[in-house]
Amino acid sequence: MGCIRFSTLAASRRSWLSQLVSLGFALGLSLTGQLAHAAYEEPDFFIKRLTTELMDIVKADKSILSGDVTKISVLVDQRVMPHVNFQRMTSSAVGPGWRQATPEQQKRLQEEFKILLIRTYSGAVSQLNDQTIVVKPLRAAADDKEVVVRTEIRGKGEPIQLDYRVEKSNDAPSGWRIYNLNVLGIWLVENYRSQFAQEINTKGIDGLIASLAERNKANARASK
Repeated sequence: MGCIRFSTLAASRRSWLSQLVSLGFALGLSLTGQLAHAAYEEPDFFIKRLTTELMDIVKADKSILSGDVTKISVLVDQRVMPHVNFQRMTSSAVGPGWRQATPEQQKRLQEEFKILLIRTYSGAVSQLNDQTIVVKPLRAAADDKEVVVRTEIRGKGEPIQLDYRVEKSNDAPSGWRIYNLNVLGIWLVENYRSQFAQEINTKGIDGLIASLAERNKANARASK
């Protein structure tokens, strides 16, 4: 089975966009294990706080800055996933094929997609040492259950647009969960959906799972 190919992006932009998407998730998805944030937070404050906390952790750990995939994976599992509606993210990326999948196939898809995202942005974490984030004014009503938090990553060069779709969730640590990310006008879930649809149309759900697994194995070998 061939690996999933980023056919929707020009070849010259693949590595660049992958790094930006990686950076976005590394910036946006973190959890303070030591502090309990049971109280409701405004979504823009939620993103700002989590970003700041993660950047502090990364900058203080030389092994993470050097790209230690194992340590980054532990950081993601312990501090990231509680703030993500990962089932929604996976099902949205798979699209209509998600409803065709058996519970076991859905479980495998979530597992492989999670590994893919972790591997994708682990190499970009080292870029955080000279980056800052600015959260733009929130455009949302007080009773909105889903909002977009718009931010910019600033450092060398032009600012990078980085937006988060978050949903209100009663069981989330701060009252919100992330379910999509937009880098420079490209939403991550929609980008993967176009790729996954091609794979499902050609090889079915099992073919998509096999391709994701193959890509993850290739990424693991490359990181050694």
